[in-house]
Amino acid sequence: MSIFPKISLRLEVERYLKEGFMNKEVVSALGKQEAERRFETLLNHLSHPPSFTTVRVNTHLASVQHVKNLLLDELRKQFNGLSVPILQHPDLQDVLLIPIIGPRRNIKKQQCEAVVGAQCGNAVLRGAHVYVPGIVSASKFMKAGDVISVYSDIKGKCKKGAKEFDGTKVFLGNGISELSRKEIFNGLPELKGIGIRMTEPIYLSPSFDNVLPNYLFLQNLPSAVVTHVLDPQPGEKILDLCAAPGGKTTHIAALMHDQGEVIALDKISNKVEKIKQNALLLGLNSIKAFCFDGTKALKLDMVKDAEGKPPFLRESFDRILLDAPCSGMGQRPNMACSWTLKEVTSYQPLQRKLFTVEPQIGGEGMMGAGLSFEQLKQLQRFDPSVVPVRDTDIASLGDARIEDTIWLANKDCIGFFIAKFIKCKST
Repeated sequence: MSIFPKISLRLEVERYLKEGFMNKEVVSALGKQEAERRFETLLNHLSHPPSFTTVRVNTHLASVQHVKNLLLDELRKQFNGLSVPILQHPDLQDVLLIPIIGPRRNIKKQQCEAVVGAQCGNAVLRGAHVYVPGIVSASKFMKAGDVISVYSDIKGKCKKGAKEFDGTKVFLGNGISELSRKEIFNGLPELKGIGIRMTEPIYLSPSFDNVLPNYLFLQNLPSAVVTHVLDPQPGEKILDLCAAPGGKTTHIAALMHDQGEVIALDKISNKVEKIKQNALLLGLNSIKAFCFDGTKALKLDMVKDAEGKPPFLRESFDRILLDAPCSGMGQRPNMACSWTLKEVTSYQPLQRKLFTVEPQIGGEGMMGAGLSFEQLKQLQRFDPSVVPVRDTDIASLGDARIEDTIWLANKDCIGFFIAKFIKCKST
């Protein structure tokens, strides 16, 4: 059952998305009324978190069962002895699923309030505590140790340092302040730690801040599916074109048993450093990360580069992964997006530029792309609107069949799609 309003978009953006969603093929197949209902359902789902937190086990360093046992101990500590199940995905053996409990509707709101930015609010709904940079407003007399009700400023209207805010805000739960209002807004840039420790979040989801960092990688389910679809093999040479922060890069290396070569590109230097840090943390040595523009990764002259650095000659790789930059509007939860239509559509030319360079869990592709039904079945589309927004509690988890729980995890995730292309012959 819905607890939040649908994602807030600019009118021009919502109209543009609706026009694309309700194309002739979709309306012809479903009817206008049903197509409109599905579009509204999708917008509503985007503002709510998925039903599961998904983590990928670094099988290069440990077995899935060993990490699962360690994680069970960690969750008992976080949830004060509450026994939350951890499921191993039957089709993605290195993926663990943790149910998100909520929404919890009986949390008492406190007089003392703090308002956080929308991005911070989204993170809280996925299990994070509130860090100081995310706090926008706090009650006048807030002290360290106070029990605080935390709200998200989903439209970005609250002024930094305000003592109260009566605009549109969404309740996220209660926490204990680690700092006073004065300490939070004293202007010192080095304050970056936890400002409010969430004790009663409306959605109970585990925090993975420094939890088993060598063994686990927090990753949305479709993102973990991608590398299994790529199906890298030991000894191959693989290119990850837009690799930061390295989730799929490190997954490729792990599935190859760290045997072969994984080239990771990103054009922003600090993001490349993040890839290197993640590879080091996960003990993977087959990854080479370069700060390089993926649109220029193809070497146009035929002079071979012996150093193995970009750009590369044609047919230098066995497989290529392209997770092209996009608007990210399929991320969940996402209560508001203030982007203009120009910003939303700006990714299409870049995606086409990158594309010239370079297990069936989801449903078939969306109609209206000019593909046959057989071709649509070759795609994987993850559409969270196919299941209703639901409440989850410990009792319902105990009664559920494993098959039903896995089905829900496969459906109620972020919005995403995957396409795999196999080169038949050289041109």
